[in-house]
Amino acid sequence: MNDPMPIQALLTGLQLTDSAFPSGYYTLSHGLEGFQQAREVTPRSLPALLHDLLRHSTGPADATALALTHRAVDADDWDQVVAVERRLYATKLGREARQAAVRTGRQLLDLADEVYGTPPIAHYRTLYREGTVRGCQPVVAGVVHAANGLTTRQAVTCELFAFAASLVGAALRLRLTDHRRAQVVLHGAARVIEETVEAALHRELADLGGCVPVADVMAGRHERAEARLFAS
Repeated sequence: MNDPMPIQALLTGLQLTDSAFPSGYYTLSHGLEGFQQAREVTPRSLPALLHDLLRHSTGPADATALALTHRAVDADDWDQVVAVERRLYATKLGREARQAAVRTGRQLLDLADEVYGTPPIAHYRTLYREGTVRGCQPVVAGVVHAANGLTTRQAVTCELFAFAASLVGAALRLRLTDHRRAQVVLHGAARVIEETVEAALHRELADLGGCVPVADVMAGRHERAEARLFAS
């Protein structure tokens, strides 16, 4: 029986979503620190917050942009890639969210060019050097995963898991969970990740954009906090 996912593609997906991959995710709490500072999240409510962010923020915005980018790269439609990134960046209302997206995206782009060096990555890098794109992380990830042979569904699944793992890792550093409970929370998000993947795969460009007003408020407060452990 043929494996529908080549081992080499699987390995690149695992490599890119590993917490040891130096993309800068370790500097982000994805808004969690803002919730903690406002005392609006507890160890008990952490799973529900993660699920809400997946369904209503990361899924409609970043995961959707990644899916659209991946399909555009497969179709060699770079105008669509540019359109997706411009719309995604416009949906990032807070300064921290915009900065986090481009900082981690540029780091991923530099590393991917060095590690994988495929033609789609080189093409996107040219667009970046020309100033046509900003280097938003979900778009860069879509380009890289497409270039490495993952399907759109696999790529979106990998990145949503990476987001969930990163947020749970931030919760550990913020002492909202311990190592054992963190694994329970992460496993408990699997069904929501699957749901979010399917929703992202069926959205069009006009549908791109999340809506979690409370998270935007917490992010705004976090920008002005006197002390911060994370960049977002």
